[in-house]
Amino acid sequence: MSKASPWGSPMRAPACMESQLGVVRYRRDGTMLLSASSLNSRTWGGSIWVFKDPTGAPNESLCTAGVQTETSIADAAWVLERGILVAADSGAVELWELLDNESLLVNKFTKYEHDDIVTSVSVFPGGTLAVSGSKDFSVQIWDLSQKTPLKAYKAHSGQVNCVSTCPGKEDVFLSCGEDKRVLLWDTRNPKPAKSINVCASNVSPTYVIWHPNKDDTFACGDETGTVYIVNLKNPESAQAVEAHSRSITGLAYSDHSSPLLASISEDCSVVVLNSDSSEVFKDQTHQDFITGVAWSPTDLSSFTTVGWDHKVLHHSVPKDDQPDPPTETKD
Repeated sequence: MSKASPWGSPMRAPACMESQLGVVRYRRDGTMLLSASSLNSRTWGGSIWVFKDPTGAPNESLCTAGVQTETSIADAAWVLERGILVAADSGAVELWELLDNESLLVNKFTKYEHDDIVTSVSVFPGGTLAVSGSKDFSVQIWDLSQKTPLKAYKAHSGQVNCVSTCPGKEDVFLSCGEDKRVLLWDTRNPKPAKSINVCASNVSPTYVIWHPNKDDTFACGDETGTVYIVNLKNPESAQAVEAHSRSITGLAYSDHSSPLLASISEDCSVVVLNSDSSEVFKDQTHQDFITGVAWSPTDLSSFTTVGWDHKVLHHSVPKDDQPDPPTETKD
């Protein structure tokens, strides 16, 4: 059992959490990852926090582990059970690992392959490969097991806003950027990137995420607050929902058999759409930009949002609007 610090939080964790919360991600067992950032003088600082009990966040004294980072954090993702992949404002991609009964976060590597802020990271299904996107217009493929970059691509002509790996394929991912394009990538092809027409020609897509059960369907959010449900067989017929009045900052699918889609925005609202793209939930409790959203893997009716107001809010979708849970399959 790790010693307690005089402030109540684990000895190895920072004593204080920065004011602006950025990323929230759940591990399969319900453990929650949280990032925080703040501007100190002319320098942005950041930290990573792990909570076995998500209801304890953002109370530092109730965290399982935490660590200060050199710069603020734009994105983060779980890698298998104990790894945390981080997109840093310094241009670095960092891999951290939980050790010592998950009370200690240890840096496994910090690589500066990008020339500007790393905006987004996403891990492929096997947990050994990942992709990152950056303001330097590039995407980078990573071999996490070997702690090395594999290949960089520069198909975007503007900063990359988001990358998202396909749940069922190790070679396929999406990216979107300020060049107003969504790109579908297949790294097995000589020309791996293909443009997908989704948003209006003068609008930038801000976030993309694959459907968890369909490798031909994804969701996209843009700077006007519109959410699109796109089928790759017929992308021109994407369903468009004007869910928000300002830019989309995040999207997350639930684990239901017909997943719900939660969207968050700079308009300080969170909206949940069902499989028919109808709104079944809306909340406007946050008082500043909402920056992170994630569904609980242990309670399918519940999801969590975090924002620049330093709030961690746990929402519940009304029971009548919940679809069925996924059918359990035997190994």
